[in-house]
Amino acid sequence: MMKNKIYNKTDRWVKRLLPFILLVFLPLSASAVTKAEADSAYAQEHYQKAVQDYEQLLKKGVSADLYYNLGNSYYRLDNITQAIIAYERALRLAPGDKDIRFNLQMARSKTIDRITPESEMFFVTWYRSLVSLMSVDGWARMALISLVAAIILALAYLFSNPIWLRKVGFFGGVLFLLIFLVSNLFAWQQKHELTNRPGAIITSSAVTVKSTPANNGTELFILHEGTKVTITDSSMREWRKIRMADGKEGWLQTKEIEEI
Repeated sequence: MMKNKIYNKTDRWVKRLLPFILLVFLPLSASAVTKAEADSAYAQEHYQKAVQDYEQLLKKGVSADLYYNLGNSYYRLDNITQAIIAYERALRLAPGDKDIRFNLQMARSKTIDRITPESEMFFVTWYRSLVSLMSVDGWARMALISLVAAIILALAYLFSNPIWLRKVGFFGGVLFLLIFLVSNLFAWQQKHELTNRPGAIITSSAVTVKSTPANNGTELFILHEGTKVTITDSSMREWRKIRMADGKEGWLQTKEIEEI
């Protein structure tokens, strides 16, 4: 009889707490979105739903694929500025992806401003292109593979009898050691760019770049929504100093741009 009373009392408490338990956990289960569901929404041309799903997934963890799909969804909604931001973020994570670069160029072609980049030495352009061939993880894997290959070839040089095999071990080991060093350099370069994040996109329809970080500063030139700028000074809370690809510089309010 005593056991029955305890059970009834516990049962009453469970019934009282059940609505609160459901209130807490049901929204969590209902809000759980999978990439397959987001991709399905995009395939069915429910682009607004796809945007919401991809943004929710990105809160759990970023990836080039998710940013790329988010950019495609925004592009379909004709929100070119947000599409550019998403593509730029995807490109930071996967700089060698040709599809991302192509779609980013397509989105940029729909913006108003046409900026002609400053000319640079051919080897600087070549270096940047080479660094962008792979992501940080890609260059790190290349460095690891090169190190293993260099060690194997070094062992072949030290413990082999045939002259030709010793030559292969020596020169091959030196080559892979150089690849190892270069891969580490490129990986560091990629990580440096990911960490600093100097790029930003104009989010206002039109903004006036000032000569000084003040509303009464001299007006230098006007930029429009979707244009990419590089932040060179972020020491002030409400203002950012920016530089254009053509070398022009000035100050913008922080609220008028979104950092990549």
